[in-house]
Amino acid sequence: MVYDDPMIGQKFLYLSRKDVTAIDLSMEVIIASVEEVFREKGKGRVEMPPKPGIHTRKDAFIHAMPAFIPSLEAAGIKWISGYPDNQNKGLPYITGLLILNDPDTGIPICLMDAIWVTAKRTGAATAVAAKQLARPDSSIVGIIACGVQGRSNLEALSTVFQLQKVKVYDVYPEIAERFSRDLSQALHLEIEVVDTPKECVNSDLVVTSGPILKEPQPVIEAGWLPEGSFASAVDFDSYWQGAAFLEVDKVATDDLEQMEYYREEGYFRQTPSPYADLGEILAGKKPGRQSEEERTFCVNLGIALNDMATGIMIYREARRRGLGIELPF
Repeated sequence: MVYDDPMIGQKFLYLSRKDVTAIDLSMEVIIASVEEVFREKGKGRVEMPPKPGIHTRKDAFIHAMPAFIPSLEAAGIKWISGYPDNQNKGLPYITGLLILNDPDTGIPICLMDAIWVTAKRTGAATAVAAKQLARPDSSIVGIIACGVQGRSNLEALSTVFQLQKVKVYDVYPEIAERFSRDLSQALHLEIEVVDTPKECVNSDLVVTSGPILKEPQPVIEAGWLPEGSFASAVDFDSYWQGAAFLEVDKVATDDLEQMEYYREEGYFRQTPSPYADLGEILAGKKPGRQSEEERTFCVNLGIALNDMATGIMIYREARRRGLGIELPF
């Protein structure tokens, strides 16, 4: 049977990692976009189901992350994986692709590498949380785990706060040393490599960014996080003992529904239930920090809304610059 195929002649844009990196959206722009999307989420004006996933190896995941942001006309899905053992193979822990769809027709309009997007939007989400939950005069940062996420989180926090000192720790000292050399120059910061996680946690702002583990052996104990400090765990509860969580005055997250889903899957067994998600705080429905002495904490699981908010800006800028390759269906 011969018939006319309406998709003949239709094309979508492919953006490689090199293309995405070349666009080089500023962290300031990404933070502003992520912040506005959280506000839209808090007002109930977005669509984002909890991310389903498959788990082909121990502590590995491959997640599907769909979302729609009407205010940005951004719709799509990210297919992202995290494999802790990749480091031993010379491969990145996080890899994946992001697909954008035309909201009017559902037809895919862009396929792009998602590694850069994931790193930058994760750092931006930490900065958005810190703006609401950390002391405005916070100036000392502790970074535990000095991989891609550690770098992007420090970049984002340096955009929002006047940082004076950074302390970093990694189980591989050479990675921490490389982190210190690279970012002290790039961000014009004093970065000290410390010998223990405890030295890192004794800071105004703390980020833990190691692999996500279902059966972790957390090392951060009660009494380590000072009064008035803010911590962001982008590795779920992999570094924090239950007793350390219990000392925190406010625990927030980027999405309550997803956190409950992960709790049912066996994560966060000793983590208190969050009092709010960032959308509720940004929309004015729940308070952020309320005193100088509060210990505050945000568990950012990573949400698709932030990927779509970043991805749509990359796509439009690529179109403007003529970057990428047009591929037929």
